[in-house]
Amino acid sequence: MGKIVILHGPNLNLLGKREPDIYGAHGFDDYLQNLRDRFGGHELVYAQTNIEGELIDLLHEHGFSADGIILNAGAYTHTSVGIGDAVRAIETPVVEVHISNTFAREDFRHHSYIAPYAAGVIVGFGLKVYDLALNYFK
Repeated sequence: MGKIVILHGPNLNLLGKREPDIYGAHGFDDYLQNLRDRFGGHELVYAQTNIEGELIDLLHEHGFSADGIILNAGAYTHTSVGIGDAVRAIETPVVEVHISNTFAREDFRHHSYIAPYAAGVIVGFGLKVYDLALNYFK
């Protein structure tokens, strides 16, 4: 298996508190432990930041050494050419994930600057998107 890095962008530190009708009622820390228990063959590294440049730095840091990156860039998905360029520049495959179905939401959420450079995109299955992305890296 290998080292898989899960990166979260802005406001995802509020999972379980923020708009539970959209993002669910569970925080990510407990779910991350559940993932570690079920995907024990992988070393799962997790980081969250609300700062665009820090997210780019994390992609650079792990993008040449990790076996895979699961990226939920939050709202930066729809606004950041810089994050899209960072995904394009690195060698590690990236799976873009979103907890909500971005295509069932506001029009601006229908576009991703990351998707053209990602190995794949998974949206709309709640926290299960992380399971699905991890299965890609098996």
